[in-house]
Amino acid sequence: MKRLFLFLLLLLAIYSAKPYWEKPVSEYIDLSFLEPVDDAVDKVITSEPFEKTVLYVSDKIDRAVHFLLSNEHSDEEPIANIEKPELKAPEVSQISIYNIEIGMTEEQVIQLLGEPNQVSMNEYQTRWSTYHQDYHNFMMISYDDKRNINAIYTNDDLISSESGMRYGSDKNFVREQYGTPLTELRKGNHIYKLQNSEEFDLFEVGDLYVYVFYDIHKDNTVTAVQLIAKTLEQKRDRIYAVGNDLLRDGFERQLFDLTNASRVRHGFSALQWDDHTSVTARNHSIDMAKYNYFSHENLQGQSPFDRMKNDGIAFRAAGENLAYGQSSAIFAHEGLMNSKGHRENILQDTYSHLGVGVSFNEESQPYYTENFLLK
Repeated sequence: MKRLFLFLLLLLAIYSAKPYWEKPVSEYIDLSFLEPVDDAVDKVITSEPFEKTVLYVSDKIDRAVHFLLSNEHSDEEPIANIEKPELKAPEVSQISIYNIEIGMTEEQVIQLLGEPNQVSMNEYQTRWSTYHQDYHNFMMISYDDKRNINAIYTNDDLISSESGMRYGSDKNFVREQYGTPLTELRKGNHIYKLQNSEEFDLFEVGDLYVYVFYDIHKDNTVTAVQLIAKTLEQKRDRIYAVGNDLLRDGFERQLFDLTNASRVRHGFSALQWDDHTSVTARNHSIDMAKYNYFSHENLQGQSPFDRMKNDGIAFRAAGENLAYGQSSAIFAHEGLMNSKGHRENILQDTYSHLGVGVSFNEESQPYYTENFLLK
């Protein structure tokens, strides 16, 4: 397949130089047979497969190359041959993820999974330990002060439960098993009303709060689960955690990892982190938080592409996703995946790099910016 791709690129290079060799060659060879090729290339170059508001391509030849690249990827073998784990029934709680349950010790996790890929601050003021193999078998685990698990999240096919709920289960089946979703949480003398959303449910299951996220683009089937120990949820006394540098850095890294985990889960390659673009993304989040607006275009009328160009970022294609007000990177990502245009950016095969930037307003509400690009 790689040889075929290189051959196609060679043909493209020869064809792009046609203005230089066409006249002298035509004196000896009738080139009329190339006219259908001209028409076909024109159609590829002038087509608009992407929304102009989210994609920029530098020139026509690049678009033809992108077309070939996307076709090349579609015929490739899976990115990595990662063994799927054998999921077992939960032993203590009603739900497990990758055979790991709330209450297990960090030592037990290390024996099963090894050391985490990274550790970052979350909205519960604990830290997510992130585990994956090239973004396959993706999950995040939080520990309490005694290093026992108090929260787990996955958006991969790692869910096992006594009820039979798993990745891909139908929403109606989930509600039949766990009853009516919660509409409020009582914490001491306070009652917190929950957002009314068809994109996720919250259930009380034994000693756990279980957030079940659904993919509305796949018939409202389970796409992710977050398990929170009641003891951890009860300690959280506000909707938005106090915004600081640690939480900002945590949300940025988590959103990057969640994006790549979703890409790999849907058969696309993982994107590379780009420091330069992350600065541009963060600056836009800072600007929106400071001046209380939410838009791809800033108050100076600059588009995402203008801002990247002004920061000296070279790219052949680019796109931007924005989110605002979600209490965590998880909720921001799941919301973006259920929005058609944002989902297309996340699952766009064209891109190679991603920069993520987060900032908080005076009420600690987060602003999230993702800048995708092809270098």
